[in-house]
Amino acid sequence: MIKSLLKGIECMFDNKVNVLKALAITLVVSGHLEFSLLGIFPPYSFQLALFFFISGYLFNKKYLDDVVTFIEKRLKTLLLPYFLYSTFYLGVTALIAKLTGKWWGMPLSLKNFFITPFLNGHQFDLSCPLWFVTQLFMTMITFLFVFRILRGIKDNKFFHLAVFGLLGVSAIPLSKMIAVTPIALVVIRTMFSMFFVYLGYFYKNFIEEKYDILTVKWFGWVVVLQSILWMFNRDYDPEHGIGLSYVLVWARFDDQLIVPIITALTGIWASLFTVKIIYPYVKDIKFVNYLGKTTYHIMANHLLVMYIITAIFLKINGIPIAERANHDIYWIYNPVQTTYLYFVLTMVITTYLGAAQQFLWKKIKGIFIEKKSD
Repeated sequence: MIKSLLKGIECMFDNKVNVLKALAITLVVSGHLEFSLLGIFPPYSFQLALFFFISGYLFNKKYLDDVVTFIEKRLKTLLLPYFLYSTFYLGVTALIAKLTGKWWGMPLSLKNFFITPFLNGHQFDLSCPLWFVTQLFMTMITFLFVFRILRGIKDNKFFHLAVFGLLGVSAIPLSKMIAVTPIALVVIRTMFSMFFVYLGYFYKNFIEEKYDILTVKWFGWVVVLQSILWMFNRDYDPEHGIGLSYVLVWARFDDQLIVPIITALTGIWASLFTVKIIYPYVKDIKFVNYLGKTTYHIMANHLLVMYIITAIFLKINGIPIAERANHDIYWIYNPVQTTYLYFVLTMVITTYLGAAQQFLWKKIKGIFIEKKSD
């Protein structure tokens, strides 16, 4: 049954970016379980910057002269599924509230349903990781227009890199100089993220095929640099702050100024290097293929799957489900023993669930297209 359902979306790897996406979403989920897959890179230290980097890597320069098509594509691929998921999680949140007596999210209102997604995206706790989607939409649209303006001023890649770099670096001190209102949050996040979007574009178009920066020699220098950065890390003791990690959704960088930029750069390099090493061994593994192609659905559904796993653990151990309501949305049962089981189950379930959703969506679209042609 599962094999036949997935047959419609199977394809072998033809590039490494899909593996990079698979790694990125794996890092996000492991981060929400508070462990790191890449040793000296703590959770939240670069994962979102990596996703913005990938978006820039995939950006096609032709859209600089075709703004309407670009916006239409982003509306269809980012915002349409986002609000479909929001509708779904409205129903799920209401159902859980009826069963447990707790409303997992912000008060229900038109503002929180339609406006809050663009401010912080935390209107429903179970779907809060999707805040990244609306931010990505705003980042990419802003990036397109800023890129067009810069090209009009001077069509030079180093000039563009310098401006986007300045915007990214300036976002952190700006978050300390002004009141971080909801609008300011959007501005700060967009400034920060546009730098990594352009960096992905710059790497793809001007570095990847011309310079080999993914070498053992570079690996040594990155390890040394990250080891020095580790002295700024405070994640081992929450009382001291977040250190190498940063909470982009709330523009929380603690007392850091440049460290978040540097650790994002080293983390992106480490991800590219990791993919270079593992690619020959994973390029034909179907599960890894599905991982890279279903990142949106994994982002949307992994907290719900964790919530259900926790409910099952509570039931097995005779603990009232009401206990779940005493903790935040990231709480899991007995993390010392169960974290890695949560991780494996969540990755498998959300990946195949996402693959099935993609398959069914294609079937539904196919039916509508056939009816239109008739």
